[in-house]
Amino acid sequence: MNNQIGTVEALLFASDAPLPAERLAELVGFSSKEEAEQAASELNLKYEQNGSSFRIREIAGGYQMYTLPEFSDWIEAMYAKVRKQRLSKAALETLSLIAYKQPVTRVEIDLIRGVQSDAALKTLLERELVTITGRAQTVGRPLLYGTTDQFLIHFGLNDLSELPKLKELETVVGPAPELEPAVASLEIILPIPTLETEPTLTNPG
Repeated sequence: MNNQIGTVEALLFASDAPLPAERLAELVGFSSKEEAEQAASELNLKYEQNGSSFRIREIAGGYQMYTLPEFSDWIEAMYAKVRKQRLSKAALETLSLIAYKQPVTRVEIDLIRGVQSDAALKTLLERELVTITGRAQTVGRPLLYGTTDQFLIHFGLNDLSELPKLKELETVVGPAPELEPAVASLEIILPIPTLETEPTLTNPG
């Protein structure tokens, strides 16, 4: 194997977070990010040809190794005691609004949902799915909230442009006039990954 491609493999194996192509190129010594992207493609081809249980995928603006979903039953058995807890309906509604309306204040979220969102926001902040992005230039300068890279990783997105368009959501779940704009629950449009439905981000060993 080409030494540089082997280095890309080693870096992705060791990293616990997605590595952008630019960062890979810098670390390995490629002249451009395209060379790093090509290395990832060549590695994936090798893994496929060898029948490996893992691949490299682009997620949250970077590259990361993941285990193929057909091996999820065994991985689930190994990690049964640390399975991720699903988000509550309130947390999913709040996360949906933040994802589509960011940056957004808690007051705006509360007005749209019709209930207070303090507990849901606390949960999302603790799980690092949302973060404080600044303060609004309005009376009291309330905090603004937005999604994080962990949000992208959690839902298997490369960037926010991969979120379904609002018009597409209305086709699936119907219009929601009480929300401005209509926002469907992420539980409907982007089911939280489980080992049964999504590739498991892991380091192959």
